[in-house]
Amino acid sequence: MTIAVTFCGAAGGVTGSCYFLQTDQGNILVDCGMFQGSKTVRELNYGPFAFDVGSIKAVLLTHAHIDHSGLLPKLVKAGFKGPIIATEPTCDLLTYMLPDSGYIQESEVERLNRRNARRGRPQVTPIYTRHDAERTLDQFKVVDYHAWKEIIPGVKARFWDAGHLLGSASIEIEIAQNDDDTPTRMLFSGDIGTGEAVFNNAPEAPADLDYLFVETTYGDRNRTDLSDDERRALLRAEVCDALKAGGNLIIPSFAVARTQELMVDLAYLFNHGDLPEATVFIDSPLAKRATEVFAKHLTGADARALDHPKFHMVPDVEASKQLALVKSGAIILSASGMCDAGRIRYHLKNNLWRDECTVLLVGFQAAGSFGRVLQRGAKRVRIHGEEIEVRARIRTLDVYSGHADQEMLLRWARDRQPVAKRIFLTHGEEGARTAFKQALLDEGLDQNKIALPMLDETVKLRAGALRTAKIQPRLSGEDLSRDDWHNLYAGTITELSEKLRSLESDAKRRTLLEKVLRDIGSV
Repeated sequence: MTIAVTFCGAAGGVTGSCYFLQTDQGNILVDCGMFQGSKTVRELNYGPFAFDVGSIKAVLLTHAHIDHSGLLPKLVKAGFKGPIIATEPTCDLLTYMLPDSGYIQESEVERLNRRNARRGRPQVTPIYTRHDAERTLDQFKVVDYHAWKEIIPGVKARFWDAGHLLGSASIEIEIAQNDDDTPTRMLFSGDIGTGEAVFNNAPEAPADLDYLFVETTYGDRNRTDLSDDERRALLRAEVCDALKAGGNLIIPSFAVARTQELMVDLAYLFNHGDLPEATVFIDSPLAKRATEVFAKHLTGADARALDHPKFHMVPDVEASKQLALVKSGAIILSASGMCDAGRIRYHLKNNLWRDECTVLLVGFQAAGSFGRVLQRGAKRVRIHGEEIEVRARIRTLDVYSGHADQEMLLRWARDRQPVAKRIFLTHGEEGARTAFKQALLDEGLDQNKIALPMLDETVKLRAGALRTAKIQPRLSGEDLSRDDWHNLYAGTITELSEKLRSLESDAKRRTLLEKVLRDIGSV
C-alpha cells in the first residue's frame, strides 16, 4: 500500500495551497491555490504544475479564497476533467470569484503588454482567462458537511466546518488498506477560523488520526480576545480618528468575507450613532457579488446589515474613477486586501500622498506584498510606475483576521489528538511555523512526530515511517517568506530619488550618480 503527499504550495509560505495526494487507488488534489506576495512568488503561477495533471482524479476544495482555489481554471485549461468537490457556499462564491480572477489576469496582462510593447519586451499571456474560469464552474460538485462521500473507489472524504469563511472546511480523508481492515485516516485543516468572527461558527473536526496537516498562518502570535462590542469599539476609534483628520479613510479589504464583516460592524456603529456622518463606498465588483452570496446564506440582523443605506456599491470603472474627486468624508473599501492589484491601487495612488488621509490595513499582508511594504513604514512607493510619497497615516487593525492565532491553533490541534504518526505544519511563513512547532513541543508532543515540509517535498507515508524524496524546490522557505529583489529594486529607486533631492547642488547629485554607475559597472 503506497500513500504519498507532495506539498505543491503553502509550505514555508502562506499562499498557493495545494496538496498532491497519491494512492494506489488514484491521485487527488486538496486545494489548487494561487501564489500571492512578491513578484518572485507570483511567478510560480505561470510555471508548470509540480504534478502530472492527467493523473488527477478529483479535487477537494477547503474553501473559496483565491490562495486555495485560484489555479483551478489553469488546472482545467491543462486538461483536468474530474470533479471539484466543495460545500455549496464555496461553490456559490467561486461562481463569481474565479471569473473575476480571470478578468484580473486578462486586465493586468493587457496593461503589462502595453508597457512591454513600448519597452521592446516580449508579450505575455494570462495564466487563464475569464472564459477558462467560467468553464471550470461546470466541474463543481456540492458536498454537505459531515457526510462521507466516496471520491474514488477506496478513498472517501468528509467535510467539517473550519469556521474560517462561509463554506470553509477541514477535510478528513480515509484511504482503504490492501493488507488489513484499518484505513489510513488524515485531516487537512484548510484555514482554521477563530470562532469569534462575525459570521462563522467555531471550527470543528474529528480526532484520532494517523496524519494531520495543519495551517500555521498566525503560529507565532496571539491576539487579545475581544467581545463584539470591544471589536466594534476599536473599529469606531480608527474610523473616527481618520475622519477627524479631514481626509478619506481607505480600507484595502479582501472582497470575500472581510468586506462583509466590516459592513456588518459599520452598519451597527452607524445605527447606534457611534460614527460621524460619512459615506461608505464598496468599490469592488466581486465584493458586490460576494455580498449577495452572503445575504443568501445568512439570516437575521447580519443579512439586513449588508443592505444598509450608508453603503454605496460602486457600479463600474467610471464611477470608481470619480471617487478621485472625493477629498474628505469617504470610507472606501476596495480590493485587493494586500494592495497588489485591482482598484485599491488607484485609491492608494490618489490618497497616500495626502497627510489628512488614512489607510487602514485589516488583513494579513504576505511577505513582498504592497500592503506589507506600507505596513513596514515605507516613506515612498511606486504605483503604476509613478513615485508616491507616503504622507497618509498607515494603521493596522488585526481584530478581523479569519485565522486562528497560536493559542487557538494549539487548542484545535490538542482536540485532534491522538495523532498516531505525523503532524505536518504548513501554510505559514518560516518564523510562524517554527514558533508553532516549539509551542507544540512545549505541550509535550514528540518532536519526531512534527514535520515542517518544504515546497515541492514529497513524503511517503507507510507503517509510521516517513520517507522524503530528494528535491530541488522551486523556491526555498526563505524566498517564500521575505521581500524579493523586485521589492529591493523599488525601494532602491525611491531611496536614490530621495537622496538626490536632499543634496544641495547638481554637482553633488552628478557625483553620487557617477559613483552608483561605477559600482554597477564593477559588479
